[in-house]
Amino acid sequence: MKKNTRSFSLANGVAIPALGFGTWQIQDGPDAVRAVATALRLGYRHVDTAAIYGNEASVGAAVRESGRPRTEVFVTSKLWNTARTYDLAMQAFEESMTKLGLDVLDLYLLHWPAVEKIDPDWIRTNREKWRALERLHRDGRIRAIGVSNFRARHLQPLLDDADVAPMVNQLEIHPGFAQEETVAFCKAHDILPQAWSPLACGKALAIPEVRAIAARHGRTPAQVCLRWCLQNGVLPITKTTNEARMRENADVFGFDLTPDDLRVIASLPPCGACLDPDTRNF
Repeated sequence: MKKNTRSFSLANGVAIPALGFGTWQIQDGPDAVRAVATALRLGYRHVDTAAIYGNEASVGAAVRESGRPRTEVFVTSKLWNTARTYDLAMQAFEESMTKLGLDVLDLYLLHWPAVEKIDPDWIRTNREKWRALERLHRDGRIRAIGVSNFRARHLQPLLDDADVAPMVNQLEIHPGFAQEETVAFCKAHDILPQAWSPLACGKALAIPEVRAIAARHGRTPAQVCLRWCLQNGVLPITKTTNEARMRENADVFGFDLTPDDLRVIASLPPCGACLDPDTRNF
């Protein structure tokens, strides 16, 4: 991504701001409203939430109270795993929209794939939930639809039977966990990869190689991690309630990492959670 490019274009032509503000673990109520309102005031135009985060109502309130035209703020939410059928997915979407207070959602994701460990009929389950998202997209309730935490082995069966292909796949991506195989699969199928935990919950900021690259560019380790995502065609979702760090994280469009920088970061040893969706228990 060129250093001053501020958005990606999804497969259906929808523009999505190239830096997201995440709300995981931000307490519903004044804390979440304040954090999202501050992010919007500082120039963020992409807010990411989920049903399981429990703060959709606060996100919606902050978006409405920001004074920004609705068309200028891109809002994402996600369907939680317990909605395992078409009907339950449709019901869960309506509950999210009521909490958000929105008429149209910009992006809706399947939060995690159904997997064989906990669902022998996992392919059918993913397809049933996806049918609900396809219907909501056709009906104009959602501008774009996608998935989260899907590896290629989960995506391919969905693609084989989908009427509308996923436009986004939100993954754990950060230095030490680049997920090259899944990212390459997504790009080959015109699916935009997004990065949750792009700083590895702060662990990446202490990596000596990342710190050395930051020093050479006169930047911070956080800015280097986020810039690494962007230059690899990955949209990072940042999360902090600290205003100074919000400003720092947003200042990632005025410089480019070198090819050597990118190679060094891509070759780092494992760091962060490195979650495998097939091994989880939820």
